[in-house]
Amino acid sequence: MPRRILTGEVVSDKMEKTVVVEVKRQIKHAVTGKRVKKTKKFMAHDEENKCKIADVVRIIESKPMSKHKRWEVLEIVKRDILDEEEIKVLETEGGEEQ
Repeated sequence: MPRRILTGEVVSDKMEKTVVVEVKRQIKHAVTGKRVKKTKKFMAHDEENKCKIADVVRIIESKPMSKHKRWEVLEIVKRDILDEEEIKVLETEGGEEQ
């Protein structure tokens, strides 16, 4: 069976060698026919701790590495350059801005 490859955005990099990647997709609702946005978070292995918050990455399915981690970071598609103040605001999850 082929291994799946998904593209998503890194939403957390606080763990050692692990990032949380949020994958967004749109599906058509069965009854109403409207487009519905769906998101899902995956924990992915990042061996060199290269990924940072807001980077767009491609992840590939792999063998289980821990209880929740079954994906590996394949490549960083787009690097997001944030200044230090923006990173602090993201880390505090909506903390007070100055």
